[in-house]
Amino acid sequence: MTVQAYRSAIFHVLGDPARKPEGQAFEYWDDGGLLVEDGIVKSIGPWTDVKHQLPAGTKCRHFRDGMIVPGFVDCHIHYPQIDVIASYGVQLLDWLNNYTFPAEQKFADARHAATMAEFFLDELLKNGTTCALVFSTVHKTATHALFKAASKRNMRMIAGKSLMDRHAPPELCDTPESGYADSAELIAKWHNKGRLSYAVTPRFAVTSSPEQLQSAGKLLGEHPGVFMQTHMSENKKEIDLVRKLYPDAKTYLSVYEGAGLLGDHSVFAHGIHLEADEYKRLGRERAGISFCPTSNLFLGSGLFDLERACAHGIKIGLGTDIGGGTSFSMFQTMNEAYKVCQLRGAPLDPLKSFYLATLGGAETLNMDRRIGNLLPGKEADFVVLDLMATPLFAHRFALARSVAEKLFVMSILGDDRLVHSTYVLGQLVYEKAAAVRDGKTDQKRKQTKSNV
Repeated sequence: MTVQAYRSAIFHVLGDPARKPEGQAFEYWDDGGLLVEDGIVKSIGPWTDVKHQLPAGTKCRHFRDGMIVPGFVDCHIHYPQIDVIASYGVQLLDWLNNYTFPAEQKFADARHAATMAEFFLDELLKNGTTCALVFSTVHKTATHALFKAASKRNMRMIAGKSLMDRHAPPELCDTPESGYADSAELIAKWHNKGRLSYAVTPRFAVTSSPEQLQSAGKLLGEHPGVFMQTHMSENKKEIDLVRKLYPDAKTYLSVYEGAGLLGDHSVFAHGIHLEADEYKRLGRERAGISFCPTSNLFLGSGLFDLERACAHGIKIGLGTDIGGGTSFSMFQTMNEAYKVCQLRGAPLDPLKSFYLATLGGAETLNMDRRIGNLLPGKEADFVVLDLMATPLFAHRFALARSVAEKLFVMSILGDDRLVHSTYVLGQLVYEKAAAVRDGKTDQKRKQTKSNV
């Protein structure tokens, strides 16, 4: 039995602040304690309570200028698109053809895919993201590489091989038959292996024929518990093209629903330009939408209506959408989400922001029994934030008068510099070298180990 103890300010959410009674949506302790046993949260609460539960001789890691929060959950991201972050000047369809598809062709090389998978996951952990729903390329070997790298880090990861059989370069096209066979092989190899899960991944209706979408639906029917991820209603030109390609479909969502791809394990990226009936059907089926504000703004796609989606009971999580998105950081994603909601006239509460980035994301991925907050029995995926990360941040944070204001400062000024260390199942997997000192430091940014 391995027991670990951590002392710091601690914050986590217990539910959607919009649906929980006031004061019951979160827990926060200025001086909190977290006890982890064999990778599972054993106890959490005020340090004065938790310290009495520690077995004799247990060492405690004390983050004096830190705050512990749950690991972030990224509900939409592309591992092959690291090379195209910050590619200038076009909207979705041109951006795919000019930048994304050429970059993804490189992933036919297994060594390139393995190298990029390592880099990709290291960037997630550096930014405090411990769980993600990930698009791979069309290449089976690239998807194996991603799962292998995630398994090595013991991360909770959901991913899938992209399915594309038209409107893409020939080098990136499969067929309904080969896509089905490759996906079935990957499901057998990786789904529910350790902390890994598989997502059937038709890229979007433009690049999948009706036959391929039907084969994707067949996979879901044959493998209960497997996820489904795709894109929907991101860009108006995209929607117009889907109407031409599927003239008999009532709506964009009808294309997927008719193929058996709509359910409570389905996550649709974007959903900016939904019709009234689509909101209703997504809510009725308890499907999820990934809100991707940095890419929506960067590509000029539009402003997601978070308020309306929540009113229909649709599960919502945040997605960085690398590489149309511009940062791996969930703090930067929260920053842009706030601005999107401001422009829609419905300011985003900071408690709601952190809910979307943690427990809300876990609920969107049906993982909330395992991750999303730090209640006893949950998997101990958590992040230690450095409250002295920059002089500006330290100055502004010190002036914050409430928990909500502290969270808001983080969501607007934060980025990867705010992440001191990241833990997966209670194991340290990333630590910011410049901030880590045992004992005294010139800036009093210290964490100490002591027997309790």
